[in-house]
Formats: sequence, C-alpha cells, structure tokens
Amino acid sequence: MADGFDVYLLVLLCLMYSDYRYSFDNSTPMSITITSKLSRNGQRKWYTFDFGKQSGQRKAAGIFTYEHPRNKIEKRHNDEALALLEIKKSELTLECQSFGTSFIPSHRFRENFLDYYTEFVSNNVRSGNRHLESSLEKFKAFTKKAYVPPHSITSNVCFRFNRYLLDRHSGKTPEDYFRSFKRVIKSATRDGYFRINPAEDVKCKTNPSRCLKQFLESHEYIALIKTPMANREVRDAFIFCCYTGLRWCDVTSLAWAQIRQDVLVQGIIQKKTGKPVELFLHPVARQILASKVQQASLQSTRVFQLPTANGANKSLKGWIKDARINKYITWKDARLSFSILLQDANVDAATVALLLGHSTTRYVNETYKRHRPKNQREHIMKLPDAEWKS
Repeated sequence: MADGFDVYLLVLLCLMYSDYRYSFDNSTPMSITITSKLSRNGQRKWYTFDFGKQSGQRKAAGIFTYEHPRNKIEKRHNDEALALLEIKKSELTLECQSFGTSFIPSHRFRENFLDYYTEFVSNNVRSGNRHLESSLEKFKAFTKKAYVPPHSITSNVCFRFNRYLLDRHSGKTPEDYFRSFKRVIKSATRDGYFRINPAEDVKCKTNPSRCLKQFLESHEYIALIKTPMANREVRDAFIFCCYTGLRWCDVTSLAWAQIRQDVLVQGIIQKKTGKPVELFLHPVARQILASKVQQASLQSTRVFQLPTANGANKSLKGWIKDARINKYITWKDARLSFSILLQDANVDAATVALLLGHSTTRYVNETYKRHRPKNQREHIMKLPDAEWKS
C-alpha cells in the first residue's frame, strides 16, 4: 500500500514540476532583448522588446533614434532615447519577474490611491456610461483629501463611502456608483495594493425614492406646446426630449451631424449589432428642428444653445406653472414621460428599451414605467357588477 502511495506521489510531483516549468518558461521570461527596425525611409530606427518567438512575446517600446543624426540636438536625442530604452527594459523585466507575487515594482505603485483610481477610470471609460467617472468624483468628495494612501482604505472606509452615497442619492444611483468603486478596489487588490479586498463584504444597495416621480400625460404635452415661454431654446429642447426620450446631457450636446432627414442617430452603440441607436423622429420633433434650421448660424454645430441645468429647470418650473400643470416636473421627467406614454399605447417593453438606448428591458420594467393607474375609476369598474342584497 505504501509503495503504491509513493508511486502516486512521485507521478504527482513530476506533473507539478512539468506544469511549473512550462508556465515559467512561457509566462515569465528570464531575459528581454532589444531589437530594432528601420523605418521605410531609413531615417529612424524603432525599437521593440522581445521575450521569445511565440505570439504576444514582442512589445513595441515606442522609442526611436535617428539613423544619421545631423546635429547636436539629434545626437542628444539618440543618447537620451537609448538611456530611456534601458530603463524601460529594466522596468519590464521587474514586472515579469514579480508576476504571481505580492511585490509591486516602484514604477507601478501609486502612493496616492486617487492616482490609481484616476488611471483606472481613464483606461476603462466607456461612451454612454458615466458611472465609473462619477464614482471617482463622489469618492473625492467623500474623502475631502488630495492624498489618500492605499493603506488608509479599510473595510470601514468602504462601508462609510457606501452610506455616503445612500444618504445623498436615490434610486439605483448609489448602487451603480458603489459597484464601480468595488470594481476599482478589486482591480487594486489583484495588483497587490491590498492583501484582502476591503470592499468585498460591503454590499451595493439601492435607495428607493420616498416619493414617486411625476410625469406628463398626453393632454399636458398639448398644454405645454400651446403655452408660450420666454426662453425659446429651453422650450424647444424640452419638448424635443419629450418626443425623443433624450437626457439633458444628450440634448445639450446634440449636433446637427446626428440628424439625417427624419432619423436621429444617437451616440450609444448597441452591443449586439455594433451600430448606433437610430430613432425615427415624430412630426413635432421634426417641426422643432425645421424652426431651428432657419435660426441656426453657419458656425453653430449644436442644435440647441442651452443654459446650465439649474437655469433650465428654473425656467421649466415657471413654464409648467403657466400651463396650469400642478406637478413638480424637472428635465428628467421628459424621458420618463416618453417611456410611459409609449407603454400606454401598448408598445412592448423591448421596443421602448431600444428607443431609450437600453440593451435590456430591466430599467423599463423597474424605473421607466407608470407606478399609479391612469384612471382608477375606469379600471375598478371592470370588476363584476351585481345587485347587492343584505
């Protein structure tokens, strides 16, 4: 029995040694060589770092020297470029040798965690998704410091940051921001900044709004269109959002290049098709654009020239009052109204989600929907009716 166990142990050790040697030879190169290649015109020499002959084992250095330096400046450039080349080779060697360990080379370590956070955001930012950028801004506001060492970020700090977001934001906003923060912390843990992920046990939470958001009904659309307003730009832009579902940030940056006849091409790229979202424009929206074309200057690239968000909402408040609409309406409610009125017309959730620029129906079913019946009396009267006898 002991002999069989010894043979099994010997085979296991051999397998472990062969796997270790294979992974060591392929992923952790012992030496890095510098190779060069002349440019097509033969005036510059570009350099690369070679790890081996396999795919992915060559990295461009991004450094060049002059093949035939013509003056002292080009000669000095060559000397400094070659010195920089050796430094980058040394740094790359340290990175490869420290792979799989807790050691972080000094050139890779950020003493200020805000620098790491900023670099992570710039490397992972995506068009149409501002959660990562916003989480950085909120974390800076939470810490109120310009220097945040990594060792100061503990589980308690992560918990307090989560509470900070919940106290200041409602709906899914705190959950989205804190999930982005956890993504950064997880990446930093993998990079060796933390031995244990300090945010792992802190859960992302939503903060349900205490009051239901208000929106515009069909007859209130008409009332606003018929009610004049001093600021025509705000009036036109808000009604345009009511008929297109655009956000404030989208309508402020809306350019004439995005308008193609009767179609609005949005900046959101669909994952499934790899193409931007295209929205067919309602006749009212087309009339607004037609009036703007006559007023637009030759130098204007944006469709609407709007004030700040606070200024626009202040103008909107007075306009809503003049239209005798007894509701608290902000710019966000234009997008909500767009979604609800389409669903009232029996447009399916998948189509509404597409028109809003969403990849799934999740937000349509959770957020952009009618939370109270349009006509309680009409629906209650659909129940069976009979004469009651006591």
